[in-house]
Amino acid sequence: QVQLVESGGGLVQPGGSLRLSCAAPGFTLGHYTIGWFRQAPGKEREGLSCITRSDGNVYYADSVQGRFTASRDNTKNTVYLQMNSLKPEDTATYYCAADSSEMCPYEYDYWGQGTQVTVSS
Repeated sequence: QVQLVESGGGLVQPGGSLRLSCAAPGFTLGHYTIGWFRQAPGKEREGLSCITRSDGNVYYADSVQGRFTASRDNTKNTVYLQMNSLKPEDTATYYCAADSSEMCPYEYDYWGQGTQVTVSS
């Protein structure tokens, strides 16, 4: 059972930046396709990005394209989501997810507990 742990959330002013981390102690994240998601109260979960296991390509939702950057550091066994130019509408709980698929799956096998991001002045 892969356990994912997100960190790095917090309160930030509009226009600010945060970097979220996703770690999996005891598991090699490089063996998994990793997705980032968010869910705001009263809204459906939204897929933000996906880093594929097969070729390391990164895909983004239109809502975050150009502002968010997903990356992985295999030496640290950590996946990151760099979030810039944050807006109040980015306020949500952010999750990372992992799956053994080589490409971005429709459903992910493993999920973290989430980290809260609040964008407010």
